[in-house]
Amino acid sequence: MANSLVTGGAGFIGSHVTKHCLNMGHQVVVLDDLSGGFEDHIPSGAIFVKGSITDHVLLKELFDKYQFDYVYHLAAYAAEGLSHFIRRFNYTNNLIGSVNLINESVKNKVKCFVFTSSIAVYGPGQLPMTEDMTPTPEDPYGVAKYSVELDLKAAHEMFGLNYTIFRPHNVYGENQNIGDKYRNVIGIFMNQIMQNKPLTVFGDGEQTRAFSYIDDVAIPISDCVNRPNTYNEVFNIGADKPYTVNELVKVVCEHFEVEPNVNYLQARKEVVHAYSDHSKAHKFFGTDSAVDLHAGIGKMVEWAKAVGSRKSKEFENIEIRENLPEGW
Repeated sequence: MANSLVTGGAGFIGSHVTKHCLNMGHQVVVLDDLSGGFEDHIPSGAIFVKGSITDHVLLKELFDKYQFDYVYHLAAYAAEGLSHFIRRFNYTNNLIGSVNLINESVKNKVKCFVFTSSIAVYGPGQLPMTEDMTPTPEDPYGVAKYSVELDLKAAHEMFGLNYTIFRPHNVYGENQNIGDKYRNVIGIFMNQIMQNKPLTVFGDGEQTRAFSYIDDVAIPISDCVNRPNTYNEVFNIGADKPYTVNELVKVVCEHFEVEPNVNYLQARKEVVHAYSDHSKAHKFFGTDSAVDLHAGIGKMVEWAKAVGSRKSKEFENIEIRENLPEGW
């Protein structure tokens, strides 16, 4: 039986990766500080340890105790837009915490380190984004993610640590933290509808994203350790078809059977159009078509209605307030 560590396993993507790893017969230890996840999202059968990847002493204890074969690193504070205003917090959690994990993985001869990066590493490059482009991230979140990618490559060249890197984008589905007002626009919309509030859209709503249903992301991430040809490779992963935010509003409202009520706010400093090419992932993992946006939203709406709305939490430790977007 393989032993796997899933960081962020109480979070959105992490809880689904944990489920699939358990289904593959792995013993799974979930490490999560519950800052953005929920203990009841952790699948039955996983061992839960509450703690942070910034705690290098705890990490050493866990690696010594469980002798992990695989590390799935999904713990991160993934509020890309907010990262400009929480720079120290961003780099401490998303970069230094990752380095702590890489150190222990090298020392304990982990077979493969699976890292969930982001298309945020690309910055405002040409579209569609492909893995052979040189990343030019334009926000601290993307900078941190790309730094970890580079560190993994350096660790492989120096110590032989195998890795697989995934760059997902705009993932949605069951277990998403719909109470986080800083990230995950689909969850934000659903939470606002259930609270009878207008939907907040930054700018004119014509920015485009390819919204990706969770199974199209979590299953390949989990499965990659069984495919040695994916080791030391980078993969864009997610849906192929981009939609405007205005189109998204219509789909979400349609499934909730409500009329769209939108409050358009001042545009944020963000990439206007972002979608990636997934030819490489299709080649390595198969050509299964992505879950259609209407079908995926339908599944998430059923789940959201069952769990109900969540109260949005304010991020209490904003480090810079200059140019903070309206509504934050």
